[in-house]
Amino acid sequence: MSVSLPGSYDASLAHALSRRVSVAPMMDWTDRHCRYFLRLISRHTLLYTEMVTTGALLHGDRERFLAFDPDEHPLALQLGGSEPEELAACARMAEDHGYDEVNLNVGCPSDRVQSGRFGACLMAEPALVAECVAAMRSACSLPVTVKTRIGIDDRDSYPELTEFIDTVQRSGCRTFIIHARKAWLQGLSPRENREVPPLRHDWVYRLKQDFPALEIILNGGVKDLDTVSDALRQVDGVMLGREAYHNPYVLAQVDARFYGDDHPVPTRHQVVERFLPYVEARLAQGVPLQAMTRHILGLFQGVPGARAWRRTISENAHRQGAGIEVLMEAADRVPQ
Repeated sequence: MSVSLPGSYDASLAHALSRRVSVAPMMDWTDRHCRYFLRLISRHTLLYTEMVTTGALLHGDRERFLAFDPDEHPLALQLGGSEPEELAACARMAEDHGYDEVNLNVGCPSDRVQSGRFGACLMAEPALVAECVAAMRSACSLPVTVKTRIGIDDRDSYPELTEFIDTVQRSGCRTFIIHARKAWLQGLSPRENREVPPLRHDWVYRLKQDFPALEIILNGGVKDLDTVSDALRQVDGVMLGREAYHNPYVLAQVDARFYGDDHPVPTRHQVVERFLPYVEARLAQGVPLQAMTRHILGLFQGVPGARAWRRTISENAHRQGAGIEVLMEAADRVPQ
């Protein structure tokens, strides 16, 4: 069910795809409820799904994994897989379902992902990644992009990174999203892999210099829009990660600063008001309130009343029969 709200995303902009600012695909976080909520804050920021495996789409409930609200555009589907034919079939699904981009995950370091031979471990097989990209490009007309790390384990030199990029770009991939940390495939948890390996933004900037014809997007460790602005002097785009989830209102100034769209910026309270019809519609479909409210706890971060907002939701959203009154009560606890 689609819910169109005043001040929400204008569907006429759906295919005006720009990667100047995007929000990273994050497992268990960037589901359709999270993305709809973020879209109420920024009209132009490119949003990504959680990583969806080819197996889930080919053998599971593909409609559940692919469904989204039209107001989520511009929207990219991230795929996890390493079989070219399977990825091609899933890329066709992405196009058929109306996504604006399809992205191949070559960055996730988790054990589960490695056991399926996809994610960051594919950095050791650049020729296979190139074959996968070529198959996806031949199967659909969507932009096919790659999200990767700067290296894995002891294969972490800059020449090895450039060899990977050069091999994959020969398949026709023009856009690379670079998480500016290497990944340890053994010994570190996924969380530690986001924090322990040192950030090398300078490598990403150097990639843009060495491959000027490619679109290079910086990801990793970006926490504010001033950093985004500085990075855009050296690369083509910046992908925000956990900062956009824990402090979503950081996106409120993106449209004006980076897209030249001076539409009135909704206040935090207006964001809540505009989210309510969506929540009501999903509740009517049987979606639990907590499945939606877990994504919005950080909306008032840094302002008086933020703790009361979080506590009211956390203590009540899980209750049987909980509805939008929980959000209304929580918002009333924050001064206008």
